[in-house]
Amino acid sequence: MEYITSRKNPTIAHMKKLGTDREYRYSCGEYLCQGHKLLIEAIKWKAEIQTVIFSGEIPENIPDTARIIKVTEDIISAVSPMKSKPEVVFSCSIPDAGRPDGSGHVLILENVQDPGNVGTILRTANAFNIDSVWLLGDCSDPYNPKAVRASMGAVFRQKVIQCTYDDVEDLKIPIYGTALMDGAEDIRNVELNLPSAVAMGSEGGGLSQRLLSICRQCIIIPMMPSSESLNVGVAAAIVMWEMFRK
Repeated sequence: MEYITSRKNPTIAHMKKLGTDREYRYSCGEYLCQGHKLLIEAIKWKAEIQTVIFSGEIPENIPDTARIIKVTEDIISAVSPMKSKPEVVFSCSIPDAGRPDGSGHVLILENVQDPGNVGTILRTANAFNIDSVWLLGDCSDPYNPKAVRASMGAVFRQKVIQCTYDDVEDLKIPIYGTALMDGAEDIRNVELNLPSAVAMGSEGGGLSQRLLSICRQCIIIPMMPSSESLNVGVAAAIVMWEMFRK
């Protein structure tokens, strides 16, 4: 075990930058996580833990391959991007998801920019056995600390793929797009239990015309006329439940 007492230490600067800089995360192939509960999940699901820094009691069962560093509380506060400061912060390797294969059930998110929504959707996707979540366009980074926290550990076990429009066009399964437009089919009448993909856009912009042109059909979640739309995380949960329940 190591001890670090300076905020200017290169390792501390590295950990802090993992939490604030997306490009830096991907250049290093690491992302920042925080909290004992997430650490337990990372160990349970055999995430590749790189570095653990802590200010309280030493966490248990950390893999021998991980670097373990004892620090003061002010250093934890300097590293953590969250308002509520945890006693442990750690980094994991970004997994290689490989090429999209488009099998089973796929959820496609286009331009969903809120990291809390992305993390919540990953959590729900894992609960409903979605094979993979594809991120398209200007989506939030699934390894943003807020997304990681919202995923409640699902980020360690849910397959997530950064994809292109060409990848979507190459899908061999039916693609449905959620859209508030004339002619959209009630989601309850579509056989989403079969291998299929559903594309969802941001609450403000919806799906792009390019992605809509790829979709076989548009679908809609029926709701009261007085309600215009749902939060994308809530809508995604309904969609994935329909894919799972039958």
